Amino acid sequence: MAEKRYIINASIVTYHTPVEELQKVVSTLLKSDCVKRILLIDNSENRNEQYGTIEGAEWVWNGRNIGYGAAHNIAIRETLRSGAEYHLVINSDIEFNPVILTELAEYMEAHKDIAQIMPKVLSPDGSNQHLAKLLPTPYDLIARRFLPKTLTRGRTRHFELHHLSDNGIYDIPYLSGCFMLLRADALKKVGIFDERYFMYPEDIDLTRRLHKYFRTIYYPKVSIIHNHRRASYHNIRLLKIHIVNMIKYFNKWGWIIDRERQRVNKSVMEEIEKSKKI
Repeated sequence: MAEKRYIINASIVTYHTPVEELQKVVSTLLKSDCVKRILLIDNSENRNEQYGTIEGAEWVWNGRNIGYGAAHNIAIRETLRSGAEYHLVINSDIEFNPVILTELAEYMEAHKDIAQIMPKVLSPDGSNQHLAKLLPTPYDLIARRFLPKTLTRGRTRHFELHHLSDNGIYDIPYLSGCFMLLRADALKKVGIFDERYFMYPEDIDLTRRLHKYFRTIYYPKVSIIHNHRRASYHNIRLLKIHIVNMIKYFNKWGWIIDRERQRVNKSVMEEIEKSKKI
């Protein structure tokens, strides 16, 4: 009997991204039997016809920067209309073996309560970026950005769950937006990216909403490489955008008092401790 072929649509958001970088990730996606459509959502103000020549991708030019989540939503709505089973949100600076998409999709197919899955994310030097995290408090995001690492190292290691084993599979409430394999039916229930965020906390917000009703899985048995630029650490304008949007996030969910955050993080830590004893 022929193996089931999972249908995945993928979206990449670009803002003056080098064509070569986009071609590389599109070429990798095309090598997967699962990927049906690749939508390149272009937030650049100036029209770059070269984007339209990238074979295998559908180019959508917005003519202005509408934000990361809002741009991906254009493609996600297409997925929800088309009947595709899964949608992959992926950054242009990701490298991976295309066979991992099949493994991730097969795991989700075998566990219908999973709404989202993310592999282990590595830097080009092989170090773990620790992008599976607890729900953040204001201190988690503000302190590690502005205080010396010597004062925040312990808290950061806890928030970023540095103690997770590569042999485990974990239900985590905050997974990075650089690579989000999402179940379409779960998005129909929970909704897509909150477009009030221009960029940065939209992945926290979406994973959190999905985690409330489904499992959101960190799957470190496979890995990808993320050439993370940490743009807000080097650009004052992006730092301001980061701060403004984090204020929006905490205004929505709660600053000091966020009982759901407390409950979810406590539950996650308890499950991790249980897994160590098995």
